[in-house]
Amino acid sequence: MSAPENMPSPKSIRQDIDFYKIFKVFFSRWYWIVGCVLIALIIAKINLAYTVPTYQSFGQLKLQESNPTVNTAAAASSQVYNYTDKIQAEGFVIRSNSVILKAIESLDYKISYYLQGTIRKSELYPNKPFEIEILKQDSINFARNEYFVEPINATKFTIANSEKGTKTTYNYGSEIHLGEMIFKINTTIPDAGNFSFKFNSKEDFLGRANVSTNEAAKYTNVMSLTFTDNNPGFATDMLNAVMKSYIAHDITEKRRSARQTVAFIDQQLGFSNKKADTAGANFADYKVRNKIVDLSASSQTNFGKLSTFETQKTELNLAMIGIKQLEEQLNANRDKITINLNLEGEMSGTLNALIGQLNTLIAERQKKLIDFKANSQPIQDIDQQISGLKNSIRTNISSLKERNQKNIKFIDSQIALINQNQSTLPGKEKDFVRYQSNFEVSNKVLTYLSERKLESELNEAAIVPGAAIVNLASYASPITSNPNSVYSFAAMMGLSVGIGLILLVRFLNPYIYDKETVESLTNTPIIGVIRKFPDFIDKDSRQALSLTKPKSVFAESVRSVRTNLSFLAANKKSKTICITSEVSGEGKSFVTVNLASTLALIDKKVILIAADLRKSKLHRAFGNDNKKGLSNYLSGQSTLEDIISHDEMHGLDFIPSGPVPPNPSELLHTESMKKLLEILAPQYDYVLVDTAPVGLVSDAIPLIRQSDVNLFVIRSGKSQFRAAAIPERLSREYGLSNLAIVLNAFGDDALHSNYYTTDYSRGGGNSTYYYSDYSGYSGAGYYDNDPKKWWEFWKKK
Repeated sequence: MSAPENMPSPKSIRQDIDFYKIFKVFFSRWYWIVGCVLIALIIAKINLAYTVPTYQSFGQLKLQESNPTVNTAAAASSQVYNYTDKIQAEGFVIRSNSVILKAIESLDYKISYYLQGTIRKSELYPNKPFEIEILKQDSINFARNEYFVEPINATKFTIANSEKGTKTTYNYGSEIHLGEMIFKINTTIPDAGNFSFKFNSKEDFLGRANVSTNEAAKYTNVMSLTFTDNNPGFATDMLNAVMKSYIAHDITEKRRSARQTVAFIDQQLGFSNKKADTAGANFADYKVRNKIVDLSASSQTNFGKLSTFETQKTELNLAMIGIKQLEEQLNANRDKITINLNLEGEMSGTLNALIGQLNTLIAERQKKLIDFKANSQPIQDIDQQISGLKNSIRTNISSLKERNQKNIKFIDSQIALINQNQSTLPGKEKDFVRYQSNFEVSNKVLTYLSERKLESELNEAAIVPGAAIVNLASYASPITSNPNSVYSFAAMMGLSVGIGLILLVRFLNPYIYDKETVESLTNTPIIGVIRKFPDFIDKDSRQALSLTKPKSVFAESVRSVRTNLSFLAANKKSKTICITSEVSGEGKSFVTVNLASTLALIDKKVILIAADLRKSKLHRAFGNDNKKGLSNYLSGQSTLEDIISHDEMHGLDFIPSGPVPPNPSELLHTESMKKLLEILAPQYDYVLVDTAPVGLVSDAIPLIRQSDVNLFVIRSGKSQFRAAAIPERLSREYGLSNLAIVLNAFGDDALHSNYYTTDYSRGGGNSTYYYSDYSGYSGAGYYDNDPKKWWEFWKKK
């Protein structure tokens, strides 16, 4: 039979995003999202119950740019650090053991008290549920295990070395000898709660001192400090103690060189005072005895030179102290190198620059140790640079020391020369010059040393700490296990997982669910959407044949397909309709039975042919034994009258498939099949042919080519995306223009629905046919047995 001329040519249709459909996709599985949120909140609650909360305290220090000093020359040459480098360098000093141990020393650290809860144990610092007095404690060798206490009455209590260990009874106020410790418990242990305690040393808290430093703001000299701990009180107190300990440590380190200089001058002053007293007494006695009043001009010159050389020698000796301190710092591998005030005027610009580079590299090395191990290549590269700089600094120090020693040797030679010149003077004058020189030189050196001591003491007093506290830590805020943040995070994660689960299920879905998906995959027109059958369908599909519930949405959707069939091959008085699908189980037989039944209801003469000779089930709907059928007719074993059966109840004729032949495809390709359709067409208004699936076998091809209309059934939730491309392929390969699609078993589940809406106003595609998928009409009260909305549970049916 030729293809009808009035079939619409396939055209591309326009589809726009429908945000309401997107909302419906997620709302259709709202219980997934709610379930995921509830599970996440339960996990969060369990996590909060078993996780020890962490708190963080905050404080700020302002680093001073320089220290005021009496020696302006020294102040002008002092090194000024880049803020970032200085904050990083000082951060390592703050975390040093010496600073941390001093900070711990200022806290009440010797005893820790604990309360055992239902799930976890918590430290009670700074609270003390009962008073423990330590009578004797070895500074190192004492037991650090936890002791569990339990009150008995007002005078007695028990102690155990472990939670389930052996309990020993003691009286309050009595001496207890445990773990190299002697102590006593003076106050009553509370009845409410399981308490324990342990003894500590300062070193036990070193691993707990989690101090972090950073810039408070870019290009400022304010350092932000944070301390993290499981106890908020300890975090606050410890951070404040660390800041105070660092300031005390800083000023002590800066005053150390000045104190060494003062100590050296005090030593020299003691010697010089004694020498000046002796020289003064000898000089006065000599003048009285010899009645000498004044000296000659040459003697006065020698005396002046001798005083100058002795003063210069003293200055060089003071500079040697600074050189020695610099060598000690370099050999001790200190965090950074500071320059003694007595040495700053002696140093060259090169040595100053080298020390500055070394301090910068040391700070950079400490910074990299946060991310790299000590034996890693980046650290080894910096260590190599530091080693090279130290060698250069040692070379410069050696040159400086050698220069000072040469100057001292030269001055000693000049002093010896002056003393030698004085030996040529007359006896009494020579002795007078000697006594006067000793007296004047001693007094001059004494005066110089006194001035330098006063200057060093003023410099020491003028040195201020290199940092000042801007903000003390007043409280510690929770950063983990904060119930509000944990529950909020859990709710967001549950929401994300629920939405992600919906998206994942959609992404992994290979099936077609709605007409928009079909329209997006093919240009073949859809002539109708058959709703899912409202009740259970037995294996014989007899409910569909009798078309139960004629006022249901399902029945109306079948009628919509029946109506649209009248537009297909409209010029044909009798229509041969071939119904197929890609694979079995997609409902082609179910659709065939429904169409036959609805067509018979409008007094159309209908015959239904079961042309699936391999695996037909259509005969069961009519209660036929299938012993004779189409296969018998095509093979010449039966006549047409023998195989046609009439269903009086539904008013239609039926040809079963018959026994399964050995050559079903060949039988359908015979001339007998073609003649059968030509015979039946004039006798019936509609000839419905139920064929084999085209995706599995080629049996249906000759029937498709002879039919007036070909219906390709796609089942919602069963047919895969590839099924939508088959009608176009058949049309292209066999030159057909009479193919149309029926979407079967469409339901209200929006999970897998396409979020595009077809714009039929633009023409093309399926705009020739009017049909509805009846979405959104459930519960409208128009159809029989409409389901109630979930929020209308209170209404009666």
